[in-house]
Amino acid sequence: MRYDLNLLPVFVTLMEERSVTRAAERLGITQPALSNALARLRVAMGDQLFVRERYGVQPTETAFAIAPAIASALAQIDEVVTRHQEFDPARTELLMTIAPNSYVEFALAPAIVARLRDIAPGLRLRLTPFGGDLAETGVVSGVTALALGRIVDPPDNLVVQHLMNEGLACVVRADHPEIGDSMSREQYERLKHVNVLPPGRLRVGLFQALERQGLRREVAVSVTHFLAVPEMIAVTDCCATLPRLICRRLANDARLKVVAPPVDLGTFPVEMAWHARYRHDPAHRWLRTLVAEEAKRIADAATAA
Repeated sequence: MRYDLNLLPVFVTLMEERSVTRAAERLGITQPALSNALARLRVAMGDQLFVRERYGVQPTETAFAIAPAIASALAQIDEVVTRHQEFDPARTELLMTIAPNSYVEFALAPAIVARLRDIAPGLRLRLTPFGGDLAETGVVSGVTALALGRIVDPPDNLVVQHLMNEGLACVVRADHPEIGDSMSREQYERLKHVNVLPPGRLRVGLFQALERQGLRREVAVSVTHFLAVPEMIAVTDCCATLPRLICRRLANDARLKVVAPPVDLGTFPVEMAWHARYRHDPAHRWLRTLVAEEAKRIADAATAA
């Protein structure tokens, strides 16, 4: 029996997106075209495959059963084909999804996007959140090209590359009544603190660093993103302990000042992870190189400053 191999990416994308609208957008086709392809898939497989629900589509038991085999087959075909392809960043029209944690999105992603605009203007990036679960980012299944942040306990099908080490500093308001150009342990422990609670492992690293040094911190308010910190600090006498690259950005705000923590809080790694199926993909390899170069450039500039 002959099969239309063009239908298989439609099946995989629907499995991943669970939405005809999002699947069509990702594949770069119209919704009617995708619906037509799904109708042909149903005939070929002898099953409904996807059942409409209020907020999208739900795979049938048959769809769940055949999905791993189809995804594996496509991955093998992709690897065979891409090994022999060349990639021209100046002419590409690809859409690639990356999952940065909130630190990378704030500190590194703008530089990555700016570089892409210069040398690959047709390459579009879609950023999806990277919380505490790698599987939820799509990188474990290969849907998402890269996860960027702190990669803890990756599964065997992910490749992890170290990008840089990052340290910590403190931010207070510029006219703080107690803090000058430095901060003592006593001052740090006496202050109220703004704590950033992004999803994932970064907050664990900070808590562990404080514990190792026996440094106490009274948290007055917890926020969910670094972007909330400047406004909190500018109107209070609170302190925030943040990654140094974040602090470097905040130092441009005249209302704030950056001071060193009273003790060495060590460093934490910033890493990049991707599915092993992309190891030899020319476009993916090019993007990985660009991300690594930008991370090194920014880290070197921060060290030299």
